[in-house]
This record gives sequence, C-alpha cells and structure tokens, in this order.
Amino acid sequence: MKKLWTSDGLEDWKTALESYDDVVARQGVVALADLDRWYRDELPDAIAGRSPAHVTRAEVVKLAEWKMARGVWRARNLALVRGNDPKLVVATSGDALAKVPHPTAPISALAELAGVGPATASAVVAAASPAIYPFFDELVAAQVPGLGAVAWTLAYYRRYAEALRERAGQLGRRFTPVMVERALWAHVGDELEDIVRDLKKKGVASGRAMT
Repeated sequence: MKKLWTSDGLEDWKTALESYDDVVARQGVVALADLDRWYRDELPDAIAGRSPAHVTRAEVVKLAEWKMARGVWRARNLALVRGNDPKLVVATSGDALAKVPHPTAPISALAELAGVGPATASAVVAAASPAIYPFFDELVAAQVPGLGAVAWTLAYYRRYAEALRERAGQLGRRFTPVMVERALWAHVGDELEDIVRDLKKKGVASGRAMT
C-alpha cells in the first residue's frame, strides 16, 4: 500500500479523509458510528458554547467509550473514568483548556483525572482545538517517520502533534492536525483488524484504547 505520509498529492489526502466514515462502518463495532459522529459533530460545538470551555463527566465517559470502540475495550479504565467527581471534571477540564495553546500543559492537566492518560486527554483538546491538537493514535504515529516506538508520554505526544501540525500546514489551510490524523487512520482502514489482532497477540494495547 502506498504510504500516505510521503504523498504531496492533496487528492490522496482528501480521498483518505473522505473514506473515514466508510472505514468506521467497516469496523463492525456496535455504536462506533454514532459515537464517532457525536465526537466529530456535537462535542466541539458543545465545548465552544461554554464559558469557560470545559467538558462534563458524561462527555469524558462517552469519549472513553468512543476511543475504546475504535480500538480495544478496557472495562477497568472506563470504570475509573466513570468514578470521577462531576464537579472535579468540570473544574479540571476548564483549567486544562485554559492552557491552550501550550503544546502539552492541557494534556498534563487533564491526566490528573482518574482513568485519563495522554490519549483520552488528547481527544478532549482535539475536540476543543483541532487546529492545534490531534488525537493521539498509535496506528497514526506508526506512519510518521522519525517518531520511533510509541511512548505514552508528554514528550512523545509533543513530537507527534508537531509532526501532524507541520504536515497539515504543508497540505494547506483547509487541513488541520485532526484531519491529518483521521486521514492517516482511514488510510490503513483495510488493515485495522489485522493490526489490532497482531497487537493483542503481542500483548501490546492499541494506542486507540490507551487512556
């Protein structure tokens, strides 16, 4: 399969991005399509409509469900997320989003919540500020030259996000880091089932399911 990352053809990227819905549907995961539409179409507007910007506990739980539906289900992590105090989630996420556009501070702040690590935190900030932060996905990171083995650290996320921001800039103002991430994820869509199966056999959790 042709590597999308090295393609300078805007049509290649548009084609991959346009296939995203079909790739989601082909995963055959119950509720994934509905969760994905909520994440893309409803959550960003909900966050933008609040002052100060924040997310609720129910939204963080739904985010975790979306992420796990797109990757590997982890009941224990979901239980931890559900155990967060609603007021604490509002306060913590409000403080975190106030730190935008710092490259890692919002991620670090959100990670103070139980069950929330770099991947879930990145999903929050990507919904709030898609022009700055992409969702942290292992399958996407694996397509970016020079990043090395995925490490679930702030330093790794910073390099990952910088790379996707740079690629978005090269593709033009219509592309955001979030769009780059989705195009790359969809690009390997036909191989997702095999990739996740191999990760499970190796005892490596998919980045799409890491907290």
